[in-house]
Formats: sequence, structure tokens, C-alpha cells
Amino acid sequence: MTAARKRESKPRKVTDEIAAIRCVAGDGLIREEVWKNRTGKVVRYNLAFVNFHLFAGDHGRVLGYDTAHGIPHRHFAGAVEQIEAAEYREILARFIAEVDELRTRRKL
Repeated sequence: MTAARKRESKPRKVTDEIAAIRCVAGDGLIREEVWKNRTGKVVRYNLAFVNFHLFAGDHGRVLGYDTAHGIPHRHFAGAVEQIEAAEYREILARFIAEVDELRTRRKL
């Protein structure tokens, strides 16, 4: 395999966004990172809702979904649980719904 071919097959980061979000407990952040393969399929992702007013552990990560180490899992207030593999848009919808609910809380 040529060097050019190897570079081509490496997943490409297509999204790297951080957005501030207003919350009842105090402002937080949402982080989204997405990598796709050369055919356009999402092969890796990292979603995080960070709010030190709600949770100070795990660098403020209240909620997160990612595929670190190739295994899809969910972080919540320092706990980690493996989740069933699903399409990225399904994971994103679940994450957004959970963040919408969490941002109305004053504490966990």
C-alpha cells in the first residue's frame, strides 16, 4: 500500500465545535467532534456537555458519548457505561435530548 493510499484511508475530522450553552445552574459548554472515513460514514465521535456548576469531577463533563478505544460508551457524572452501537445521528439526538433536560436542573 502506498503512503498516499494510507493517508486516504485514515478517518478525517469533519466537525470540531465548541458552543456555550445557558443552563439554570450556570453556563456550560457543548463539544462535538466527528470523524468520517473516505466513504462518508461516521467512524468516530466525541460529544460532551461540560458544566462545572452541575458536576466538578471528570473535568466538568456532566454527560458524554464517545467511541474512544473503538467501543461506544456513555459518561454521566463520572460513571461510564457501554452502550449499543447505533448510527451517529441517533446518538446525537439522544445526547441533545439529555442535555435539554439537564440544563434545566440546578443540581444533579
